[in-house]
Amino acid sequence: MKKLILFLSLILSFTMSAQKKGKDYSNILKSKSIYEINAFLRDAHPDDPRRSVLKPRVMEMMKEYIKNAHPADQKVKDMQEMLALLRRRPSTKISFDEMNAIIKQKQIAKYKAELAAKQSTVVYTPSNSQNTFVVNPTANSAVPDAEAEEFNMLMAVSPVEHKNKTVKILNSLFDNDPMSKECIVLIENKSDCNIIVRMESVGTIKYRLAVPAHNESSIVIEKGSYLFTSLVCGAQYASQKTIERPIMVSLGSSPAK
Repeated sequence: MKKLILFLSLILSFTMSAQKKGKDYSNILKSKSIYEINAFLRDAHPDDPRRSVLKPRVMEMMKEYIKNAHPADQKVKDMQEMLALLRRRPSTKISFDEMNAIIKQKQIAKYKAELAAKQSTVVYTPSNSQNTFVVNPTANSAVPDAEAEEFNMLMAVSPVEHKNKTVKILNSLFDNDPMSKECIVLIENKSDCNIIVRMESVGTIKYRLAVPAHNESSIVIEKGSYLFTSLVCGAQYASQKTIERPIMVSLGSSPAK
């Protein structure tokens, strides 16, 4: 009996601890923050009565923000997308599969446009000024970018090579066969530096993908476990990933991190 009481006490303490770690929405009805209310709608129980008050309120707040925002305000697009979601569903919460489908459709549209134009939508011109040096945050000094020449080589593909790559990517995007041995990886480079992402698996399976600063690139690879590595504005990136379905990997920011 004592053991049972002790066990129940432990469960109760863990539950209370978990609740304390969660976000406190006790004063959410007084909130004037679009993002805080939006977070509440994503987290709250579907039957929480506060939803009926806060959902229409935050939608009005979003409309007002869009109406009064500066034309160059980058948050406007986010607000429009959130507002569109709230018109169709209880919150802006999107599942991984839904997000994956959105990314997939955007990629299909992009590569279809490239094939129609018979060229890349990204025009790359090798430059020594952008990536000859990067800032080393630990030494606080400029160091030579040893990857610049390799980056230029990877980007300098012929029109035929680019077309073949684009067709392969499109085929992978349209391929919904779970038995397929390949899938697509999208790399988003949010940093101020051109980067090379290296994907290494067991044996001789290795891939390299050049991704220009503030841009994105895709590659079709064999499914499996990979070590992703890159040098992002002097900072080392490394992550082990198991690739079984299309994924997007975002690297860096402004400044890179």
